[in-house]
Amino acid sequence: MRTYTVALAGNPNTGKSTLFNALTGLKQHTGNWSGKTVSLASGHYEYKDARFQFIDLPGTYSLFSNSADEEVARDYIIFEKPDVTLLVLDATALERSLNLALQVLEMTDRVIVCLNLMDEAKKKGIQVNARKLADQLGVPVIPISARNNEGLDVLSEQLLLMSTGQTPTKPYRMRYNEQLEAQISGLESQLRDIVGDEYPARWLAIRFLDGDRKLIATLRDKLKAADKGGISLGTAKALGSSNSGHSF
Repeated sequence: MRTYTVALAGNPNTGKSTLFNALTGLKQHTGNWSGKTVSLASGHYEYKDARFQFIDLPGTYSLFSNSADEEVARDYIIFEKPDVTLLVLDATALERSLNLALQVLEMTDRVIVCLNLMDEAKKKGIQVNARKLADQLGVPVIPISARNNEGLDVLSEQLLLMSTGQTPTKPYRMRYNEQLEAQISGLESQLRDIVGDEYPARWLAIRFLDGDRKLIATLRDKLKAADKGGISLGTAKALGSSNSGHSF
């Protein structure tokens, strides 16, 4: 039986942990992320001929470097490269949840969106067109109510299809003004020469242009650990200054 890794991401209070518990039951354990005081919860369950290992990422509103929780969630998606990132959104407050969704879609193609709390949305008279949202986001969107175990069979099937490469996706990517897009493109090209297809070069370029020093340091360490020549801080400075005017 093959095991697939699923990263569970979402804002706080979207029912992410409820979904995690509903799927994994007692087959889970907790601890701390290496070198962090942030708690780590992982668990698994089996569906058909597959085993899904869930990593419950810290609930966050963004994936920048503003807190340890954000760093843990971001670094896991980028550097550990789970087979699927399962993004839990609050169906009663999509405008709040979509900020994180757009960031995740910049980072990976392998995303499934869960519209959780559909029962609460119905009570409030909120209707969400999951099919239209899926068309706009470019990834599967599954309506569920985790606490009522509604939609979990459909979700499990989609997890299997995504994990086995049977679900094509075309994630929505933000487009910026012409000047910024030119800077992103130039830096993206140079980063791709360094990282190849190992990491998402466009997303890295955006974060580099934003001056994300912690990400630069983490990327350098990852590349050195992989014996890929690394990316020196001097190289990072040169890339930044030659393309954006930013100094890292």
